[in-house]
Amino acid sequence: MRKGIVVLAGLALLLGVNVTILSRERLIEDGTIVLLELAPVDPRSMMQGDYMALRFKLARDAFPLAERAAAQDGRLVLARDARAVAAFRRLDDGAPLAADEVTMRYRVRNGMPKLATNAWFFEEGHAADYAKARYGEFRVAPDGDAILTGLRDEGLAPLGTSAQAER
Repeated sequence: MRKGIVVLAGLALLLGVNVTILSRERLIEDGTIVLLELAPVDPRSMMQGDYMALRFKLARDAFPLAERAAAQDGRLVLARDARAVAAFRRLDDGAPLAADEVTMRYRVRNGMPKLATNAWFFEEGHAADYAKARYGEFRVAPDGDAILTGLRDEGLAPLGTSAQAER
């Protein structure tokens, strides 16, 4: 009996993990591309080992310092321009979106808004590939769920080893 319960629990766990993986893969393939400008960071913390600490200008625009303490998890409404670069428009209040708008989920942790992630991990020895990063490339689902899929430079060209392979 115990063995059967353990096997069923293991199968349920594997099913849950695989469903999550498939939904993330679908988001990467089908999600709306949104580019967010990076906010300046302390150059000493920009590259820390095999990852880059990230902050986004959008979070600063949406939550001025005085309003961060009262912020709660929610969704932002972003306006995308023709290049897919997004700017903060408003907090999501359930109103219909305009043609150029998308929603993006955020979470507040330790009084700071977090958009999907605050770090970009890269292969050891490739820090220089990302030194010119100015934008984070996200794939965003209709419900506002987002994944950071890459970094781009000032001219919006993709950065990193996968971008070099495409050239």
